[in-house]
Amino acid sequence: MLKVPKLDKPKILVVNDDANSLFALTSLLAQWAEAEPYEVIAARSGEEALRQVLLHDFAVILLDVNMPGMDGFETAEAIHQRGRSANIPIIFITAFVADELDRLKAYQRGAADFLFTPVIPQVLHAKISVFVALAVKNEELKKQARQLHQRTNDLIASNKRLLQEIEERKVAERQNHAKDEFLAMLGHELRNPLSAISSAASLIGLPGVSHEGAARAKKIIQRQSQHLGRIVDDLLDLSRAMSGKILLNRTPLDLAALIANCLETYRATGRTADYHVSMELEPGWVDGDVTRLEQIFSNLLDNALKYTPPGGSIDIVMEVDGDDIVLTVHDTGVGISAELLPHVFDVFVQGTSTLDRAQGGLGIGLALVRRLAELHGGSVDAESAGAGEGSTFSIRLPRTERITETKPETMETTEQSKPTILLIEDNDDGREMMAMMLSCYGYEVQHAADGLQGIEAALRHKPDVALVDIGLPGIDGYEVARRLRADGATRGIRLIALTGYGLAEDQRRVLEAGFDMHLVKPVDIESLMKAIGSLTNPNSSSAPAA
Repeated sequence: MLKVPKLDKPKILVVNDDANSLFALTSLLAQWAEAEPYEVIAARSGEEALRQVLLHDFAVILLDVNMPGMDGFETAEAIHQRGRSANIPIIFITAFVADELDRLKAYQRGAADFLFTPVIPQVLHAKISVFVALAVKNEELKKQARQLHQRTNDLIASNKRLLQEIEERKVAERQNHAKDEFLAMLGHELRNPLSAISSAASLIGLPGVSHEGAARAKKIIQRQSQHLGRIVDDLLDLSRAMSGKILLNRTPLDLAALIANCLETYRATGRTADYHVSMELEPGWVDGDVTRLEQIFSNLLDNALKYTPPGGSIDIVMEVDGDDIVLTVHDTGVGISAELLPHVFDVFVQGTSTLDRAQGGLGIGLALVRRLAELHGGSVDAESAGAGEGSTFSIRLPRTERITETKPETMETTEQSKPTILLIEDNDDGREMMAMMLSCYGYEVQHAADGLQGIEAALRHKPDVALVDIGLPGIDGYEVARRLRADGATRGIRLIALTGYGLAEDQRRVLEAGFDMHLVKPVDIESLMKAIGSLTNPNSSSAPAA
């Protein structure tokens, strides 16, 4: 409830150059002021009256007509020329009987009434009471208007807050619904490869399985494991991209050559066999991260393949547009509805899902495309005429000048003795499988199940390379690396960190602890052998942390 402020007392200004008349009027008014709410202010001249009008608002002015200097008429005219005091009622007081011309002159100057001296107190009191009452009512109306205005503003502000809360709640509900759908999709996408892996592993253990059947089961396990790895990578990449933790390894590159190589890989694996794919690439160079640019194109192409029925067409065009390079992927697929089009790059957004989940995916590919394009200083745009009309996705990236490529020195590949390996891993199954794989490729492998055992094994066997898991019981991988580097007997061992954490901060901590290289699980055997070779081959320089 608003507090009603106390009203100011109305003020009466008495202007008269004669001290006796001024005293008589102010004294008379002061007597009545004890019973009525008003305040009396006196002025001896027109100039002084104007100064008082500048300082105060008055309910009424009693103004003597005959004054030296500025007479009453001139004073009244000056008062009413000022906007704030233009409506103050003025009662002229004169000792002379005014004729009609004087009255007309007075009213033209804004007079509200005339009083003649000697003033009759009862008449003066009646007139003053009317103007004081009007002033009180006017002040009350002004206060009420201010209160009403304040209440209106409060209601408008409350309404805005309410509308904002309603909108925020709707957004939260949409986000929660999208997250629920995403979790359901994620469960589906994970269960399918896990089911295939479980079935294939069980098949290998059956007594009557043929050699060909076991070989096919192994390929299924490998293929579905790679699929699971891609799902995890997409989730991690999106999290890093949205939090700004992706660090681009920029280098000048020919984007047309990169796209051509990516498309050739798709063709070699048969993923584009059921589609009419055309490619028109104008050479153009950008300053970008090879891996992330491949990811952008792969996600756009995967999206086109996912939403285009077999037999459809996919057109890939790259052209130079001023200082930009524009890559366009157009398909003749299911298209995008007008309602969905503004949200296709939002996280977890997909078209209408069905129970068969034939199109698959988690709804994060296009969101990742947008973020990666923005990290490269570019942008992405989507167009579609509607459902069934196909869609077009355009990537715009800043163009850079062509760089003359220099051929890298060919590394010597002559056969040499395999380095000895120490594997420190607390996961029993993972440790056993990696040790078996390395042994199959001719490596001598020692292994340990925790950090302290790993340090003892390193002192005992003096391996060439130690593969160290970071999340070890007892002491973690960072501490293992620090202790090995601090001991002269183990200081020369090349250290490779194996971890499920791949953020820039994780890489920094790995290098600070003394590791030579950082690999993110799961690591395929070819990549692992390349990493070991890059650290132990005397003909190669020390490899950078991955």
